Amino acid sequence: MSELNVVSISEAKIPAEPFVARHLIDGEWRGSADAATFERTSPSHGSVVTIASKGGEADADAAIAAARLAFDKGRWSRTSGKDRATVLLKVADLIDRERERIAFMETLESGKPISQAKAEIEGASDIWRYAASLARTIHGESHNSLGQDFLGLVLKEPVGVVSIITPWNFPFLIVSQKLPFALAAGCTAVVKPSEMTPATTVILGELLLEAGIPAGVVNIVLGFGDPVGTAMTADKRVDMVTFTGSTGVGKAIVSAASGTLKKVSLELGGKNPQVIFPDADLDSAVDAVVFGVYFNAGECCNSGSRIIVHEDIAEKFVARTVKLSRRVPFGDPLDPSTKVGAIITPEHQNKIDTYVQEAKASGAEVPLGGGALQVPGLNGQFYQPTVVTNVSSAMPIAREEVFGPVLTVLTFTTLDEAIELVNDADYGLSAGVWSENVHTCLEFARRANAGTVWTNTWMDGFAELPFGGIKESGQGRELGKYGLEEFLEAKTVTMRIGRSREPWVA
Repeated sequence: MSELNVVSISEAKIPAEPFVARHLIDGEWRGSADAATFERTSPSHGSVVTIASKGGEADADAAIAAARLAFDKGRWSRTSGKDRATVLLKVADLIDRERERIAFMETLESGKPISQAKAEIEGASDIWRYAASLARTIHGESHNSLGQDFLGLVLKEPVGVVSIITPWNFPFLIVSQKLPFALAAGCTAVVKPSEMTPATTVILGELLLEAGIPAGVVNIVLGFGDPVGTAMTADKRVDMVTFTGSTGVGKAIVSAASGTLKKVSLELGGKNPQVIFPDADLDSAVDAVVFGVYFNAGECCNSGSRIIVHEDIAEKFVARTVKLSRRVPFGDPLDPSTKVGAIITPEHQNKIDTYVQEAKASGAEVPLGGGALQVPGLNGQFYQPTVVTNVSSAMPIAREEVFGPVLTVLTFTTLDEAIELVNDADYGLSAGVWSENVHTCLEFARRANAGTVWTNTWMDGFAELPFGGIKESGQGRELGKYGLEEFLEAKTVTMRIGRSREPWVA
């Protein structure tokens, strides 16, 4: 334990009173119909930081009804792209204004480092601005090559009412990868944040009202997947569901949505590999591997939790990775120097540890970590930076999403073998390759089964570039122009010019 870089408790103070979160329905803040509430305890400090209204079927029904009415009345869908963009830009400015407050609440509820939370909020406002720019670019097509008697039009129209269900690991960033694009398209929305991180979405609701969003266009219902998420998925008044979370819940959403055949967009799990060739810049690769697995305590769908290292450099690479891992500051997320904070719940911490202990029992070795981490002065749950070697590709820890600060190491000898290991997974979210040979990088990028491929970097992202996975990592895309297209439907209009039509019945 003494060999790790553990950050002790910071001087930042937990608020004396918890944040009070309520539903936003039809432009009004409301408690639950049955007055039920629930508490969120900080995973790093062990104290109650949020008291939230606990939604039920009645609350979900009211929110869906409000979104449906707002869409059908055209309060938002019939406004101009310019007017939508103006509101989205105001929201972005307000997010910047409230960055400190949003980041603080996100750190308290999720356990992530405050410096990381601030960076994510800054990134979120940039996404809102990018979505605002797209609101003014929506257009269809015209076809004037159908003969002198016809003109064909393809219109792009908003899909309708969208249910947005977001996770706890990046609560503000992920809602910002969905909601502004839905709004840019002209949709209305019902949003359900995770019950573990409701506060920042509620703050976003405050900012939306301040920016002038019409009543009913964005509704927020707090609570649990059952019954709130279930109602938002199955209700026939909802036209689309977009969800980020586990693959298991994603499959359940597809099943629930099948009764109405509504559109579904899913961003799910990953078991993302980084392949390191002998000619790679090893200093950069080691740093990126350490970042990729410990960022957000590994509670990240894009976590680089699986490295595949050429056998000629494997021993040296693992030794350097372990050495650098010992220097990563783990501890109090309210300390600006901390890079890895708390694990979201005790149950999840136990799940992480179970993967590691089962791997050890199966013959894997753990040269670093492999257990809980005690942080002086804090009553939360933390897990040590962990590296697992001597792993076979059949082990669960090498195939399943651990969602913690745990790195598994596999080795290869040829490019073909590396590609086979990369693609031998149920997931296909992201993959990375490290080599100074551009031909190696390009061949890897073409052959790797993943929605995103990074070459000589890891987890760089831009609002302009689409994000999403294949196989059991999901369907659909977020960000970029593709993120807007998810919320649009194409409508064909066929127009006859003049009276030239021959009668069908003489």
